[in-house]
Amino acid sequence: MATKALLTIADYAALEEPEGVRYELSEGELIVTPSSSPRHNIIRDRLARALHFQGIEHLGTVFTETDVELRNSTVRRPDVTFIRAKRIAGIDLEQVPLPVAPDLAIEIVSKNDRADDLMDKVFQYLEAGATAVWLMYPRRGVAHRYTPGRVDPEVRTTAAGDVFEEPSLLPGFTVQIREILA
Repeated sequence: MATKALLTIADYAALEEPEGVRYELSEGELIVTPSSSPRHNIIRDRLARALHFQGIEHLGTVFTETDVELRNSTVRRPDVTFIRAKRIAGIDLEQVPLPVAPDLAIEIVSKNDRADDLMDKVFQYLEAGATAVWLMYPRRGVAHRYTPGRVDPEVRTTAAGDVFEEPSLLPGFTVQIREILA
């Protein structure tokens, strides 16, 4: 039986990503996915703008499509990431990947995403220390919120008028899910 060649974080960082694909590293295995759709990018940017608009810069930094190093030779690129100021202080922001796990990771689910791959990401983020992970399902108008120690997600919907909020990380920040996923 053939074995897969596993990559280190340094191997991953040295790769040149061709146009039209995205790389991630999952426990040493290179994951190649197609580039995001324009709709996906609009939703990502809408959420990032909402976070910036409500003035959370003093709490930490919002990143989009930025590689973050997790555990066990894993590098993920959440669509939107929030890292608290005290954790990002002193980190060289020219470094790829960032050597710090997100406090909040948000993934916008595309039609090509597989459920088991998404759950791998959720558990990898949480095991690396994330306070919350959100999976946004634009086609369904649904958001799933995962937190440490809970297997089942908290489900929020556009139909119910639910909001996106993380009071422990982003006090005072709230935005309607429908405004993000519209």
